[in-house]
Amino acid sequence: MKSSKTKKITGYDKYVDWKIFSIPVILFFIVLVLPTPYGMKDVGMEYQVGPQAVISTLTLELFQKNSADAEQWQILCANIMEQNMKMGALSKDRFLKRTISWCRQYQIPVDEINLKKAQAYVKDQLTSESYEKVMVNALKFQKQGLTYESLSEKDKILADKGAWQIKVSIAMTIFVVLCFLTECIPLPGVAFCIGLILVFSGVVPRTMVAQLYWSDACWFIMGSLMFAAAFVKTGVDKRVCLMMFRKLAVPNIKWITLIFFVIISPLASFISDHALAAMFLPIGMLLYQNSLSKETPEDPELAKMLMISIALACNIGGPGAPSGGARNVIMMTYLSDMFGYDIGYFQWMTYCFPFVLVMIPITWIVLNMSFKPKIHSLAPAMNHLKNEINKMGGWSWKQKVSLVIFVVMVFGWFTEKSFYSLGIYPVRLGIGVIAVAGAVAYLLTGVVNWRDYQEKVDWGVVWLYAGAIIFGRTLDTTGAAYWMARSVLDLLAPLNMDSGISLMVVSNSLTAGLTNLMADGPAAAAVGPVALNLAAIAHPGTIFLPFMAMATAIASSFAYCLIIGTPPNAIVYASGYLEPKDYLRAGIPLFIIANVILFLLSAVYWVWKGFGSLPGF
Repeated sequence: MKSSKTKKITGYDKYVDWKIFSIPVILFFIVLVLPTPYGMKDVGMEYQVGPQAVISTLTLELFQKNSADAEQWQILCANIMEQNMKMGALSKDRFLKRTISWCRQYQIPVDEINLKKAQAYVKDQLTSESYEKVMVNALKFQKQGLTYESLSEKDKILADKGAWQIKVSIAMTIFVVLCFLTECIPLPGVAFCIGLILVFSGVVPRTMVAQLYWSDACWFIMGSLMFAAAFVKTGVDKRVCLMMFRKLAVPNIKWITLIFFVIISPLASFISDHALAAMFLPIGMLLYQNSLSKETPEDPELAKMLMISIALACNIGGPGAPSGGARNVIMMTYLSDMFGYDIGYFQWMTYCFPFVLVMIPITWIVLNMSFKPKIHSLAPAMNHLKNEINKMGGWSWKQKVSLVIFVVMVFGWFTEKSFYSLGIYPVRLGIGVIAVAGAVAYLLTGVVNWRDYQEKVDWGVVWLYAGAIIFGRTLDTTGAAYWMARSVLDLLAPLNMDSGISLMVVSNSLTAGLTNLMADGPAAAAVGPVALNLAAIAHPGTIFLPFMAMATAIASSFAYCLIIGTPPNAIVYASGYLEPKDYLRAGIPLFIIANVILFLLSAVYWVWKGFGSLPGF
């Protein structure tokens, strides 16, 4: 009975609802056949033609050579300057701080000898004023001198190709969002449709589409679901759950979910939200399964409440500290590279951690208002767990091995980045590789066999998030996210919303909307440079710049509404108890409330606190 209900909820047993599915399909093709807006051509030109045109301009101005005739170190010099210009980092000092690892991060071909030659040239031959003048001229050329009409026929073809890719990405966004919201097609099927759209439209060649489906985050979700299966099989989840809640005087569902928020959200400021969601998913499932009885054989609202609470607790904790997500580090780096303002780790916490503290009770209240379970007391579940653990007796060797592997895996998640930076690890492992290594370790030690993974892991969720990865990458790499950000900000400029708190609100709302469609890091990366440059124009040299950076990072964590918005959303979906619309029930009100809280935080608390010696705006 329960398994059939679970399948019904996930939608995996459903067939395509052609009446509803025809709507996103028709809208997809309508967008494709509509005339291409000039703004798309402009962004397509900037992405496809702009970098090489700027590099050619720089080599000509600096070395009196075309890029085709320039030496390798000269090309490297122009490449670094072009990437700096793209980020808004126009100072000579920023160029001299670039390293080999920085160049490789932005896929700039580099070696130590040529980097030293390029930096020596800039250091000895260019003053700070002359270097900045060269950068400003290159920026003017890209924004004003480089127009679609002035392009050669060859470059126009490249710009049109870039505009087409943006148009396909926008059409695909409409298709994907509608399919996710209506579940008119099984969701893993949507993930495969994304790849097919990209190949058939010529955006991605067939030789690349398969490899784009996999990333460290996707490996992590796969590995975490596999170790969750091992936890459940050995009964370790029962022991951990009882240890967490045994001292709770009244094991009511409201207090259980509050404990989730109080424990998970602060931890998410310092620990990967992926890891926390994976750690607590088996506990949430166990609580639900042991709360059922003959009188109440099913309570879908209870299951949804438990699962959503885990995801939301992970999502709201990320902004609290720089280590809470890539988005935080990205915006700190942008602010430092573009304007030379540094935000310290503890300093960030003094501004942003209050957001986490405020959101914990608010999110808990919204959750309890959104879901109305029949079962309120989880005391029977606690008693049932005690009886089962008493029957188990002491810790079995499989349970001990399972726990040891898990502890080693969690330790690896927490330390792999810092250990690599310290030289302890010769290669960067990534949390996904560590998760899969843990899953393999469970196999090698005999804790599980492959049949356990085959039957207990929701492989559809793995493919679902793989599709989300390629979807977000497409929005980022084609320039579609940048086009959306620029278009919205351009539309609002005549309404006098391009300065002050109103500009921050618009930027935050745009970032928050984008982050539900793509990973938080790319969302912040897409909006960040645009927002910071606008902030610098509106209020140069003021507290507005660091405030805009922190607000953009926080807003990029508001991925409350869609399964694909964040890994914790996808991980809890693997429980089988959730539908896409369940995320909207709590997600939409929280999305609105979080934006309001961020507005109040920045307009009141941040302005009162100031930022060092910077003047107000």
